Amino acid sequence: MKPIALTLAALLAALQLHAHAQRVLPPMPPQSLGVAERQAVIAQLNQQLVDHYVFPDRAKQLGAALMDKEANGGYAAVHDTVALAKALSDDLQTQGEDLHLVVRFDPEFKPAPAIEETPIDTVLDPQAVESMAAIGYGVEAVQRLPGNVGYLEVRGFGPTEVVAPALSAAMLLLHGTDALILDLRRNRGGSPRSVVYLLSHFFALGDERHLNSIYSRKDDRTQQFWTHTAVMPRYLKPIFVLTSGQTFSGGEECAYDLQTQQRATVVGEATGGGANPGQRFALGHGLTAFIPTGRSINPITHTNWEHVGVQPDVPVAASRARSVAYVTILKGLLAKAASVNDREGLYLALTQAETEAAAGP
Repeated sequence: MKPIALTLAALLAALQLHAHAQRVLPPMPPQSLGVAERQAVIAQLNQQLVDHYVFPDRAKQLGAALMDKEANGGYAAVHDTVALAKALSDDLQTQGEDLHLVVRFDPEFKPAPAIEETPIDTVLDPQAVESMAAIGYGVEAVQRLPGNVGYLEVRGFGPTEVVAPALSAAMLLLHGTDALILDLRRNRGGSPRSVVYLLSHFFALGDERHLNSIYSRKDDRTQQFWTHTAVMPRYLKPIFVLTSGQTFSGGEECAYDLQTQQRATVVGEATGGGANPGQRFALGHGLTAFIPTGRSINPITHTNWEHVGVQPDVPVAASRARSVAYVTILKGLLAKAASVNDREGLYLALTQAETEAAAGP
């Protein structure tokens, strides 16, 4: 299946979300809001939900509930932008049961240009590339642990055109290891195409896999995401994926896809439960709303991880997930070791790992 090029709007949205997830932003000073201004923001939020939310019936219900609450004085005590963002986010997430629904105060937000067909490589902003480079293209750490176990932490999935070389370089460095720990405990998501790009390394050449589909309300179509045929190197050793309650969106998809394909063991905590991709829309007065405009559909389960999260195969506290996975891997490698030297090295690594695990995180 040929990859479909992202639009510039999609690139900037993915980059913005990814960069936001990777750094702590200083709080913006709130701006005061009058009654008419507050009502205008809520009315605009209602309209954006009705126009874009992937679940049209739920959008009408949510929008009507917000408008009714405003009409009945439910937001009368809210007088500034930060407080309104929190109040609206709380109501959206509680009533809509969708953690992707978030209102933020971000007066610097600029909607992406409406460029629909221009190929990404002709419009890529050099500043976007530099922003991704400053956070390691989402690759937080690459290590070879004692016992020849690979460790890769990915904090987010930026635009594929930008991050693909870094992901393949990380996999090249880890190609000779005997097992891999993929740490997604701090991964808050990003581009679905980049998730598929990374996962393409984990299946044999010729073994093309349909990993995920995303239905778009705007286009009323479903796009399938398959592994790439040209991605190298291929890593076919055991994989253990680490998750936490903070793992979200694209980070969850990465874990879910590997789990449903029976390609990895998931260790840690149930993830955040946000399966449906979307984008940000301006509400006025510096406020924006992130609204899911599509929904994920796994080809094996025919559903997704929305609300429930990805359930680990080995449930442990996120702080212990790495040590539990590492000890499990070393025990497995030791049981299969053929040479005396290999057994000795693995035994020493296992003894050290168990000592560190017993000492706590």
